[in-house]
Amino acid sequence: MNDQSKNAHTIPELMFAGADTYAERIALEAPGETIRYAELPERVLAITRGLMAAGVDKGDRVGVWAPNGADWVLIALAIHCAGGVLVPINTRMKGAEAADILARSGARMAFVVGEFLGVDYPAMLAAQRPETLEQVVVIDKPGAAGGLTLAEFINAGRGIAPDAARRRADAVRADDLSDLLFTSGTTGKPKGVMSNHGQTLQAFTEFVRILGIECGDRYLVVNPFFHSFGYKAGWLTCLIAGATIIPHAVFDAEDIFRRVEEERITVLPGPPTLYLSMLAHPRLQTADLSSLRIAVTGASAIPPILIERLRQELGFTTVTTAYGLTECGGLATICDPGAPAETIAGTSGRAIPGTELSIRDAQGNPVAAGESGEICLRGFHVMQGYFNNPVATAETITADGWLRTGDVGHVDDDGNLTITDRLKDMFIVGGFNCYPAEIEAGLFAHPAIAEVAVVGIPDERMGEVGCACVVLKSGVELDEEQLIAWSRQQMANYKVPRRVVFYPDLPKNASNKVDKVALRRGLA
Repeated sequence: MNDQSKNAHTIPELMFAGADTYAERIALEAPGETIRYAELPERVLAITRGLMAAGVDKGDRVGVWAPNGADWVLIALAIHCAGGVLVPINTRMKGAEAADILARSGARMAFVVGEFLGVDYPAMLAAQRPETLEQVVVIDKPGAAGGLTLAEFINAGRGIAPDAARRRADAVRADDLSDLLFTSGTTGKPKGVMSNHGQTLQAFTEFVRILGIECGDRYLVVNPFFHSFGYKAGWLTCLIAGATIIPHAVFDAEDIFRRVEEERITVLPGPPTLYLSMLAHPRLQTADLSSLRIAVTGASAIPPILIERLRQELGFTTVTTAYGLTECGGLATICDPGAPAETIAGTSGRAIPGTELSIRDAQGNPVAAGESGEICLRGFHVMQGYFNNPVATAETITADGWLRTGDVGHVDDDGNLTITDRLKDMFIVGGFNCYPAEIEAGLFAHPAIAEVAVVGIPDERMGEVGCACVVLKSGVELDEEQLIAWSRQQMANYKVPRRVVFYPDLPKNASNKVDKVALRRGLA
C-alpha cells in the first residue's frame, strides 16, 4: 500500500492520492467502460459540479437507489466530494420502504436506477415520493417520469468551475459525515447509522493490510454496494489498495465462473452462500479459477471443511472470516488468514487495531474469558450515533463509549471471538440481516392476521430463513402460499417468510410476551 493512500484522511483525498500514485492502473471496470485512476477525479467532479449546481451543500443527504455498477461508484464519490452524506438504499426495497428512508434521512436528492430486474424504480418511487425530495436523477433511463438523466444532470453542472468543485472536495474533513447507512433494530424501524470519513478509512486500511490486497488486484464486488460489505469492504477497499473495482449486479454462479475466467478475478469476498453455489456448480472441475487469491466470508456459522474446500477446490490462498455491524462501520474483528481452518471457521478472529472487545453480562459487567455475554465494542470506528434518534443512540452506546451490539458470544484465551446468539432475534438470510420486529410490522398489515411472530429457522442453502408464526382473525381464511405471495408484494425479498405456520394461539411467557424460544423449539 502506498503512503499517500495510507495517510489519506477523507475519501476525496484518497481518490486524488490514487490518481497520482496509480495513474495508469485501472480503477473501475464495467462492460463497455474502463476508467483509469488518473481519469477518476475528472469523472467524479463532473457529477460533483452537478450537485453543486443543484444546491447540494456540506452535510446534505443524497440517496442512491441502484444496483452495483460503475455509475454507483462515481456518484457516491461525487457526493463525498461535494461534502454531502451518502444514503445508500437497498435495491430489494419496495417504493414505500425506499421513500421512508429518503424521508427520514431528509435527503434532498436521489439517484435512482431506471430499471432493474424488470422493475421500474422511478415509477415505484413516484407513487410514494416524499415532499422533502427535491430532485430525482435517473441513472440509465431517458424520459423517466420525475427526473433528469445522469447525462443531463452532469450537463447542468457545467456552469460550476472545475476548480470550485476541487476546492469543495479539498474542504472535506476527516470528522465530516461520509454516509448514513440504514439498519434495523428491535423497534422495527430502520435507523440511520452515521459514520465519518476518517474512521471508515482507518478501519478498511487495516482490512487491506491484513488480507494483503495489492495494487493490481482485480476485485469482483458481488456484495451489494448499499451494504457496508460491498461499499466499504468492497469498492472503497479497492481505492485504498490501488486495486480494480469490478462491479457485479446480480449473483449467478455461471456468470461468476465466466467472469473469474475471462477477467482474471483475484479477490472475491461474499457470504457462505456465494461459495457454496460455486462449489456445487457443474463447471467446477473444468473452470479456470487459477487467478483467485483472496476470499473473505462471514454472516453465519461456517463448517471447517468449507474453508478447506475454498483453498483446495476454488484455489484461494487467503481465506478468512470477519465480523462487523453497520454501527461499527462494518468491521470489528477479523481472523488471521494464517490461522488453522478450525479457527477461521469457528471464530470471527481478533479485534482490529484500535478496537476494544469486551463480553458483558446483563448488568454491563465484563465476564471471564470463555464465558458468554453481550459483545461490546469500543474504538475509533464506533458510529457517531443514529441520525435524529438520540434515545436509540443512548440505548446502544454507553456513557463510556461501549457499543452494545446485541450479539452474544465469547472470547477464547487467544482473543478470538465466537458468536453464539443474537439478543435481538436477528437472523441472516443469504448474508442479509433480517429483524423479526420489522417483518412482523409488515405482516400485521394483512387484514387476516390477528397475531404474528417471526423467527429464523435453519436452511441448507440460505443459512437461515424466516418462518412466520400466525394467528388468524376469527372467521377468515388464509393459507401459506397466499401469505407468502402477498408478502412478496409488500417487502424486500430477503424479508419474505419462506415458511408459514398457523397457530390457534402463540405461546407466551410470564410477562405475556411471545415465547420465541418455545416457537423455535416447536419448529425444530
